[in-house]
Amino acid sequence: MTEIAAERPTRLRRALDAVERAGNKLPDPVTLFVISIGLLMIVSALLAAAGTGALNPADGKPIAAISLLHADQLRRLFTELPQIFTGFPPLGIVLIMMIGVGVAERAGLFAAALSGLVRAVPKPLLTFTIVIAGCQASIASDAGYVVLIPLAGAIFAASGRHPVAGISAAFAGVAGGFTANLSITTLDGLLSGLTQAAAQLIDKTYTVEITSNWFLMMALMPVLSIAGTLVCERIVEPRLNAGPKWIDVAPLDHDPAKAARERRGLRWAGLTLLAYLGFVAFLAWEPGSALRDPADGDFDPLLRGLIAVLFLGFLLMGIAYGVAAGTIKSDRDAVQMASKGMAEMSSYLVLAFFAAVFVTLFAWSNLGALMAISGAEFLKSIGAGGLPILIMVILIAMATDLLVGSASAKWAILAPVLVPMLMLVGIAPEATQAAYRLGDSTTNMITPFMTYFPLILIMAQRYRPDFGIGSMIALMLPYTVAFFVASTALFAAWYLLDIPLGPGIERSYAPGPGPL
Repeated sequence: MTEIAAERPTRLRRALDAVERAGNKLPDPVTLFVISIGLLMIVSALLAAAGTGALNPADGKPIAAISLLHADQLRRLFTELPQIFTGFPPLGIVLIMMIGVGVAERAGLFAAALSGLVRAVPKPLLTFTIVIAGCQASIASDAGYVVLIPLAGAIFAASGRHPVAGISAAFAGVAGGFTANLSITTLDGLLSGLTQAAAQLIDKTYTVEITSNWFLMMALMPVLSIAGTLVCERIVEPRLNAGPKWIDVAPLDHDPAKAARERRGLRWAGLTLLAYLGFVAFLAWEPGSALRDPADGDFDPLLRGLIAVLFLGFLLMGIAYGVAAGTIKSDRDAVQMASKGMAEMSSYLVLAFFAAVFVTLFAWSNLGALMAISGAEFLKSIGAGGLPILIMVILIAMATDLLVGSASAKWAILAPVLVPMLMLVGIAPEATQAAYRLGDSTTNMITPFMTYFPLILIMAQRYRPDFGIGSMIALMLPYTVAFFVASTALFAAWYLLDIPLGPGIERSYAPGPGPL
């Protein structure tokens, strides 16, 4: 028994090393899109030559595959390429948000808020607070990975608890709870734009709001936080304590002057937030005001203007914090912080360009509509209900996330097929998007191909030098299982009770008579 137990970790590490080598041979997501575009053009030409087509179930009109290698389509691509890129739905949303978020992050607001939150909580609530702070950290771009996770390890060590357990709890919240948040984030805008483009393959007038999954994502935060806390304290930490002793490292440095500046900055940011919320409430207070519809008095202008509201809020809070904490000494500092935030989006801009071309060509070819119709007919023939189909979407997202880490890159490929197909069996695009988001974040913490996985491994090796890839996956696997069970159960209850996914968002879709 001892020999078998000793062999298992070795075999596991050997298998994971093989997976890592294979995964490292995968092309960059941009290259994947380039390959996909080439294959799409060839396949469209072959299907068009074969006369592939179907009847639109909405109006009974025929739909035929269109060759992207035809002179008309090539001419259209060359002449409309700039508009294809600039008209990509997520592009403007993400860039606008990053101006405000970039200032707030680089001024130090997010790091100070996360550190202050974790340091201030009572010890019995430490694990829960770290997990929930990790979930909420997705609003702060990469701050959760580079600030909260090492901080959690150091605080656990200072409390006499295993530091790797603290790292695991924070990693679970930041990566596994990436999609859950009390606020709207840039991911909401990015995914909703892709979902809308995919939905318009079926209904050209369909719009997907940035708040389309907001209610579900807010409810997911406490559910994942409780699940993560139980896993950490009942499974992960006892297992770690039964293993090799962790190494003491230098305690957290405490600079009283810096801490005082951070507290002053947080007070200013908090006061700024209160004043700003009052201003927004004033603009939406009465029918006919700037953020209320003058005709029926609803809050549609506020919801559609949420990107602008969030952008300005982050910008003002970041400036207030930076001025009070001394990280912003002039207008040039604030402008440079915003510029650096935009500069770091350069890789996203390259990815977004090729994603925009792929999504547009997919729509031009009619292949998305044809695949959706054939897939919908298959689902109808086997009598699959809405919830089982959506759970299948969760599992598909989990599987693809093990190899491709980028949430937007995967959804840009999956959405044009899944969203129209499920619309034709009565499932709203917002529900399909929500199912994808649950699956996408669940396996983030166990895939070595996730961008920050090596960084988290190094953080754990500070306390356990023998900690390898297999050790990390074994550490995080219980969180993945628990998060999958908890999030799927919540989603199932949400679906069966027909609770809105967001403001005014239903889970079902009734195909209309409009043309594809």
